Order: sequence, then C-alpha cells, then structure tokens
Amino acid sequence: MKCTLALLVALAPVSAKAADASRGEQLYQSRCGGCHAIDTHRVGPAHRGVIGRKAGSAKGYDYSAALRRAGFAWTAKRLDMWLADPQKLVPGQKMGFRLGKVDERADIIAYLETQRQRP
Repeated sequence: MKCTLALLVALAPVSAKAADASRGEQLYQSRCGGCHAIDTHRVGPAHRGVIGRKAGSAKGYDYSAALRRAGFAWTAKRLDMWLADPQKLVPGQKMGFRLGKVDERADIIAYLETQRQRP
C-alpha cells in the first residue's frame, strides 16, 4: 500500500502555476496587438468586456457569419479553446492566428479578465 501511494504521488501532475495578468498584458501587446486593441476595433474587434460577451456581437465590428452564428458567450475556457485553434471552435471564422503555448493563453486570458469595464 505504501508503494502504491508513493507511486501515485510521484505520478500526480504538477499543479499549474497561476495565470499572470501582468505578463498577460505584455503578451497581449506582442501576440494580439497587431490586430486587436482593448478599446478600438482594428483588424479584429476590441477586447474590453470580451469575457461574458456573446460571440460576434461587439457593436460596429464586421464579424464573419460563422462567428455571428456561434451562439455562445466568451468564457475563459472558450477563449482558451479559441486561442488554441479558432477554426476548430468556430469553423468558417476569419482569424488566422493560433497561440499554442498553454501558459501564454492563460496569462492573456487573465489579463482580459481584468479588462471588463473602462477605468
């Protein structure tokens, strides 16, 4: 029994570090800032208030038909899926960027969670 318990403890996944919103802000600027801004539409829509917002619904932005029909609100989990592979989450959408690193996605999402309302 001791051996089994020791083996389970040794094989248990290492807990992930907490997401870092400050690092996420820097990553947002370097990874997302070419097409997005927090308060203005650019190539992509503005991101202030994205958490909780219905996909494809920011006023004044011309979304793809696929994203307008997506039928969900943005949550941290959905944003993670989106950033990992937008085409897989919403086939026919028009964002041509993926962010493969799990920790970078988590940090960017943590930053976006701080950008719910204008200061």
